[in-house]
Amino acid sequence: MENNIKQILEKDRLNKEDLITLLGTNEERAKLIYARAAEVKQQMVGNKVYFRGLVEYSNICTKNCYYCGVRSGNKKVNRYTLHEEEVLAAARFAYAHNYASMVIQSGELSSPAFVKRIGKLLTKIKKISNGELGITLSMGEQTEETYRYWRECGAHRYLLRIEASSPELYRKLHPNDKIHNYEQRIEALHLLKKTGYQVGTGVMIGLPFQRLEHLADDLIFFRDLDIDMAGMGPYIEHEDTPLYQYKDQLISKRERFTLSMKMVALLRIIMNDINIAATTAMQTLDPVGREKAIKVGANVIMPNLTPVSYRQNYLLYEDKPCIDEEASDCIECLDNRIRMYGGEVGYGEWGDSKHYYKRTGKTEVNQKE
Repeated sequence: MENNIKQILEKDRLNKEDLITLLGTNEERAKLIYARAAEVKQQMVGNKVYFRGLVEYSNICTKNCYYCGVRSGNKKVNRYTLHEEEVLAAARFAYAHNYASMVIQSGELSSPAFVKRIGKLLTKIKKISNGELGITLSMGEQTEETYRYWRECGAHRYLLRIEASSPELYRKLHPNDKIHNYEQRIEALHLLKKTGYQVGTGVMIGLPFQRLEHLADDLIFFRDLDIDMAGMGPYIEHEDTPLYQYKDQLISKRERFTLSMKMVALLRIIMNDINIAATTAMQTLDPVGREKAIKVGANVIMPNLTPVSYRQNYLLYEDKPCIDEEASDCIECLDNRIRMYGGEVGYGEWGDSKHYYKRTGKTEVNQKE
């Protein structure tokens, strides 16, 4: 079996059957996958890890996804939207501490007022950072016009997670209505590419109803869509969601973590020059989960810059870590942990996706476009 794993990993292009075989390996044989992924990472993107200071702008959402703790149907959540100055303070912190980039994330809203507020924030962040802070948005499905507007205001990366690339599985995770439409989400990903963003997506790993075949298809979906970056991690249940009723059918949290490690490693192998985030969900299941993900392929990490007083209200899943740590508490700790696992923080660098420049034919830049 070990020789078979080695033979598969030597292939130039892995097919679905190869991926299913590799995803099904035990923890001992998975080390072969991790070792190969670490080699590919070092060759293609090096050992630098890029910070994206995360701001959880609002937990108000029009969607009612069955897995999400801030879904519109959850009446137990205290809803909030950060004040403009709170976002700008986070931007100043990121700029002052040489993060070089930030991520602004929120529930899915598309009202004209919301669109305009985000545009205004983007413009102000660019101004206070002399155009030097890179900005990623994660705000769900929007119109082409909105994507273009935010791009013009200063955003240049966008994360829109598909969560499950299988239409059948996607529909089990969402209400059957017009605002939870699989085809519409796919169209939004194509619009993001059309409007010039570095485009990211991702999935949850270890979902109810999910099989290894689904995860293999997810990896192929990423490759076929030709994404520039990915953010994915283990599914972690939340008791105030409809999917919680299936908690007894889930694989163990250890198995979900191991499967997530394999997904990160395999994605690095099949898409060797994209950016891959070491997600907070990995840390939820393992105290050094993010660092382990970095070792096997991830090269982006997102320290939370959201004011601590709001973080308890942005729980997409249970047991989320670092909700009571101030941003300033995390810097030295994260830097040290990343170095312990063989990485080096790329301070002052946007750390844009190398794949994006190859895909678009643009000239790669270190900082400003």
